[in-house]
Amino acid sequence: MIAGIETGGTKVLCGLVDPSAPTVLVESRRFATTSPGETISGIETFLVDAESRYGLDALGIATFGPVNVDPSLPRYGWITGTPKPGWANTKLLERLGTAARVPTALLSDVSGAALGEQRWGAGRDVGSVAYATFGTGVGVGVVVDGRVLHGNGFPEFGHLLVRRHPLDEYAGGCPFHGDCLEGLAAGPSVQARWGTDSSHLHPRTARLAFEILGYYIAQTVAAVAYSTGVQKVVVGGGVLKAPGLLDEARRQLPVVTGGPLAGHAISADPFDFIVPPGLGDLSGVLGAVAAAQLLLSDAAAVSTAHSAG
Repeated sequence: MIAGIETGGTKVLCGLVDPSAPTVLVESRRFATTSPGETISGIETFLVDAESRYGLDALGIATFGPVNVDPSLPRYGWITGTPKPGWANTKLLERLGTAARVPTALLSDVSGAALGEQRWGAGRDVGSVAYATFGTGVGVGVVVDGRVLHGNGFPEFGHLLVRRHPLDEYAGGCPFHGDCLEGLAAGPSVQARWGTDSSHLHPRTARLAFEILGYYIAQTVAAVAYSTGVQKVVVGGGVLKAPGLLDEARRQLPVVTGGPLAGHAISADPFDFIVPPGLGDLSGVLGAVAAAQLLLSDAAAVSTAHSAG
């Protein structure tokens, strides 16, 4: 059996799958992300129970960050400079006993979502996919040729400095940069500007709000596509649950990129290039499962190569 853990800024989803049916959760548990001690204890309880009843072949963890995912560097397995209160410099892997006993893959939550969507979701027909989430924060995960592009704290598109919408008077809510992408388009910035979340805006307010937010979402998609060459960008998160916002972002993409005559593939068909998650709310946890599967397959390939040598 393979366990997948998605640790988000507001909630944790733990899942268990049989490798023969990797998109079906045999068991799952969801709970709020609170303090590191309480949250990590809840994850470990799920894992110990799963291990005792089914046995575990591998574990995948997709966590909010920034997170150090490079085993060769100091502080591997740490959630590092996160703005989430109480979580900066949390030794996540070190505090999970199961991770010391079971082969464990670690990646960021959005990288997990990108991998899940590329493997089984909206990007399963292409090899290179990005997943952009707009929720408590803004994050982007990238999969190129079926492999996650990540390192010690990157990619970190949430703190990208973007061109401000000319009608956006909000100063920005990022505690580090003010009006970076996260400071302008994350859920807390929506709440600070308009007094409610994106799904409950008054119709008179929603038109301008969607234009502003769609402009920033489109800039995110363009920046990711220009810099990585992905063939599709999946967008999700709580902000994108507002009906009509995804279509506005699609409308804004040619405005940001210059349209089809600019000569880049991302402007050809925004409705095909920017898509909603195919796995719904399971993108991250299934991406963690996919990462664990890749870990096992890589280990098997190395073992085979050594045997042949």
